[in-house]
Amino acid sequence: MINKVIGIAKEAGEIIREGFGKNFSFEYKTNESNIVTEIDQAAEKTIIDFVKKEFPYHSIIAEESGRKESASDYRWVIDPLDGTTNFAHGLPIFSVSIGVQKKGETIHGVVYDVMRDVLYAADRGAGSYANERRLAVTGEDKLARALVATGFPYDIAENPLNAIEILGEFLRTSRGIRRLGSAAIDFGYLAEGAFDSFYEVHLQPWDMCAGILIVTEAGGKVTDFTGKPADIFTPHVLSSNGAIHDVMLEVIGKFAKL
Repeated sequence: MINKVIGIAKEAGEIIREGFGKNFSFEYKTNESNIVTEIDQAAEKTIIDFVKKEFPYHSIIAEESGRKESASDYRWVIDPLDGTTNFAHGLPIFSVSIGVQKKGETIHGVVYDVMRDVLYAADRGAGSYANERRLAVTGEDKLARALVATGFPYDIAENPLNAIEILGEFLRTSRGIRRLGSAAIDFGYLAEGAFDSFYEVHLQPWDMCAGILIVTEAGGKVTDFTGKPADIFTPHVLSSNGAIHDVMLEVIGKFAKL
């Protein structure tokens, strides 16, 4: 099944690549910061049509078309274009993210970094890879030397969980903060050692289903902001190399009202 997931992720990626930099229509979702383009919709349709044909009884959770539940043990969790704002502004940082679960446990995860043509993939128990390269998180154990990634929710003006204060503290205590605009890519970069940690509030299942597996199979750790193991419905997520996880939880705990 993982090869089929990889194949359809690349097919959706080709739709996105072809649409990048072209004229396209878009709509607003919850506010003017949250948009969906016709390219998102075309990529998602391609993936869902594939699932319906190859695995007609499987459940689906997709960003644009919602949930289609069935009695199957299997569920596909799909973000057809993670980083839509980047895509719409001509910034070439966006991805296709597909996770497959069995009985609620993610067994396959694929994140396709479209413009770099890098495919992150993981099978439960078999490790994580970027194309053919085996991935491993860093061993950095000092927050002061760590490069930390984050993202901002669409309701950042409301400052959920004091996200602005948490960001300020990590700006002061880490080597640096990066905000790429695609959570799925952030997980991939963490798994391959470019980042030492990635955290965010208000992620959705399609943002992180594949990414959580890719990070954990690379030796990383993913929890909620209280330290409990994260799943795809966890609203706030801290992922790291494991070595700096506890100190990051301490920082978050100073500000987040959980």
